[in-house]
Amino acid sequence: RKGETLGLVGESGSGKSSLARALLQLPPPQGGSVQFDGQDLTKLGGKALRAVRPRLQMIFQDPIASLNPRRRVAEIIAEPLIVCGVADAAERTRRVRAVMEAVGLDPDLVWNRRPHEFSGGQCQRIAIARALVLEPSLIVCDEPVSALDVSIRAQILNLLEDMKARFGLTLLFIAHDLAVVKSVSDRVAVMYLGKLCEVASSEDLFASPAHPYTAALMAAIPEPDPDIPLGDTKLMPGDPPSPLDPPSGCRFRTRCPHAEKRCTSEVPALREIAPGREVACHFPLVA
Repeated sequence: RKGETLGLVGESGSGKSSLARALLQLPPPQGGSVQFDGQDLTKLGGKALRAVRPRLQMIFQDPIASLNPRRRVAEIIAEPLIVCGVADAAERTRRVRAVMEAVGLDPDLVWNRRPHEFSGGQCQRIAIARALVLEPSLIVCDEPVSALDVSIRAQILNLLEDMKARFGLTLLFIAHDLAVVKSVSDRVAVMYLGKLCEVASSEDLFASPAHPYTAALMAAIPEPDPDIPLGDTKLMPGDPPSPLDPPSGCRFRTRCPHAEKRCTSEVPALREIAPGREVACHFPLVA
């Protein structure tokens, strides 16, 4: 939905980053469709796809690794403009300076410096500036704070919220930290083994999860109470099956405490159980 932040959560290996790259056609998915502003991106190619790409940008998980160490900051941020055909050097300079200031970087101090001269948080600001310089409609944030110190995370999250409001952005926010997702998301989608389990507003999902997998994720969050024994934390049994050979029927059934015979043979469809709430479960926890 335009103007919202959709959080995407799930265990490592659930397919979150693969989904993000498929949305941006990096590479194009082998099946299905990607609908963006009334167009199926999987059917576009060549000039048509290049015309849409400036509106879709990505912020990567490792801010330092995502920046070319040989280039200066101004060159890194200006590169998307050059690739997309903004030939006027004065216009590129103006836009680079403007976006640097927007993310809290002093152009006069950072212009000719290289990524290794900055902290992780500063490198992520550079990466955010690079994503913003083309004035996109959608930014995919692939775990943008997971590689940062806790003291820096709040600054970057606040910056993303400010940029969203200032530029009218839509964000897909991928993370495994449920507390972070809860604080930044309007809606949340939960993935397991490449399939969506549940989609709901952040408030509804955290108050009463409808899918057993979502409930298990919530139950695994440690309580910050020294009086609660560590052994009382509820963990899901077993490990996720291989995505190359998923179980028949519901993919979560091998770890689900509510699984029944129907779950073995019938794949649950993602269906609406309440206004704005969808779940892929034969026996949802919330009616």
